[in-house]
Amino acid sequence: MINPTNKTVSDETKQLIDKLLLERISLRGIARVTGVSWSWLQNYVNNKLAAVPRQIKVSDKPKGKLVRECDEMWSFVFSKTIKVYIWRLIDRKTREIIGCYLGDRSRQSAKKLWASLPGVYRQCAVAYTDFWESYKTVIPSKRHRLVGKETGQTNPIERLNNTFRQRISRLVRESLSFSKKMENHVGAVWYFIHDYNAQQSKGLSRHHYYRITT
Repeated sequence: MINPTNKTVSDETKQLIDKLLLERISLRGIARVTGVSWSWLQNYVNNKLAAVPRQIKVSDKPKGKLVRECDEMWSFVFSKTIKVYIWRLIDRKTREIIGCYLGDRSRQSAKKLWASLPGVYRQCAVAYTDFWESYKTVIPSKRHRLVGKETGQTNPIERLNNTFRQRISRLVRESLSFSKKMENHVGAVWYFIHDYNAQQSKGLSRHHYYRITT
């Protein structure tokens, strides 16, 4: 086991850990795979997730019609009684995640999701959502389309829920991996978002690096 007595962990091992954090594998699993000590890994991950930017970076957009889809997915921190909803907005065409906020399901959380959007999406884009009341009070009515699941208008972002649960170990249902601290929970989600968007902006097929399942 690496670092049982403060031995240096190589940059190569750290790079592997960074990649494994994007896969559905627990921290204890990562420790076993890489051979690092549990205490060192926990400290490394805590510091890494704390440093992850909580702001969206998206590729430049040409002039034209922009369409957003919005949804929120359930998660929890420490106990299933402590619910944390992951609010996200995506660009329907590029599939980039363009807005995110973690909190409850209140209007205040919807406002913070809206505030996380790049300006061009707040000003010009049409948004498709379900009928959750919080959306109605935040998104301008002229650019808001309320739809049911049967319409298929929010299928891409609903499929993204599956991708999140497949790739972020602490979001996997009926798993022993879960967040014990809100800071790490938020950091893990944002860490995934930045990598996901980077892959989308490279023009990779969704069925190549991130396979969005049906």
